[in-house]
Amino acid sequence: MISASEPPGAPGCACCQPRRGFLRGLAGAGAAAALAARPGPAAAQPAPGARYAGLVIDCHGHYTTEPPAMLAWRKRQVDAVNDPAQSPSPSALKVSDDEVRASVADRQLKLQAERGISLALFSPRAGGMGHHVGNARTSLDWSIVSNDMIHRVATLAPRNFVGVCQLPQTPGVSPANCTAELARCVTELGFVGCNVNPDPSGGYWTDPPLSDRYWYPLWEKMVELDVPGMIHVSASANRNFQATGAHYMNGDTTAFMQFVTSDLFRDFPTLRLIIPHGGGAVPYHWGRYRGLAQDMKRPPLTELMRNVFFDTCVYHQAGIDLLLKVVPVDNVLFASEMVGAVNGIDPETGHAYDDTKRYVEAAAVSDADRAKLYAGNAGRVYPRLAARLSAAGVSP
Repeated sequence: MISASEPPGAPGCACCQPRRGFLRGLAGAGAAAALAARPGPAAAQPAPGARYAGLVIDCHGHYTTEPPAMLAWRKRQVDAVNDPAQSPSPSALKVSDDEVRASVADRQLKLQAERGISLALFSPRAGGMGHHVGNARTSLDWSIVSNDMIHRVATLAPRNFVGVCQLPQTPGVSPANCTAELARCVTELGFVGCNVNPDPSGGYWTDPPLSDRYWYPLWEKMVELDVPGMIHVSASANRNFQATGAHYMNGDTTAFMQFVTSDLFRDFPTLRLIIPHGGGAVPYHWGRYRGLAQDMKRPPLTELMRNVFFDTCVYHQAGIDLLLKVVPVDNVLFASEMVGAVNGIDPETGHAYDDTKRYVEAAAVSDADRAKLYAGNAGRVYPRLAARLSAAGVSP
């Protein structure tokens, strides 16, 4: 466990830098004290005119407002990549509980309450995983630090956050190297899932496809633990691919095509994988993928969708409408990725781009389907979630 405090700093590594303005929102001691004094988490209120007032689970949240000391620790680690003796140990990070509370008070908790989101499945900053940086030891230490911080957030605000872990991936290193940290996070820290980077090289795709037996030790452990994985790349080290606008979409779309062309789910019939950001290009080109599967004598996409799910991190109404028209509702989980990829206000609507609940509320789906999107599907895909919610006193 990480505790106490250390002088703040900010890493210079591009993959670890906070997105613009994040740290400006970090609360001071007064905000932390106010949060600590509250009798419980802020009650999520439905948006005006909402037709659904039950539990709303955001399956895609990242810790993008990390305490400055955590970012300073990462900078020290990155700076020491060529001199491992200078690299800090995970235990060297000192962050107080008040600092942890303050880090989520003015952003995540505030926006959850304003937007009617009950809780988030919370994982380390995706762009900060930086699997292309350093070696396997670098990745393991950073994953331990990151996952321990997620655990502290979820412990301090158990009705608002449930942990999802970062894996210690490294280009060219077998995913079997990730299974011990995954098991620790699930069995000791109570996490309900993990993020899987299909391209640890950061945009160069040097590892085998997700369907290759290279990945099987990780899939086996996920099946054993009964946890799903979100297929999520990290920072781009290739200047041809801007991270959130290109590399992320490339990763989503590439992963889906790897599934279409493989027998992965024949070998792992209970493996569940979530492709975020609305599935990348997939819903828009659904006919292409159906046709390609047919031409290549692959099973129809309906069979693939027994194991593959998308989320609603799509930042305009037409995109959400298309997603819900093309992809079966049972395969879509509500998500916003706040505070994450797109933080601005849409001048056409006057609302935040990542306020995805507004789009789901306006979508032409039944109330029963909306309930699936908001909570029912997450409960099926993340079977360990029910026990976490029950322990925190949260019920549908």
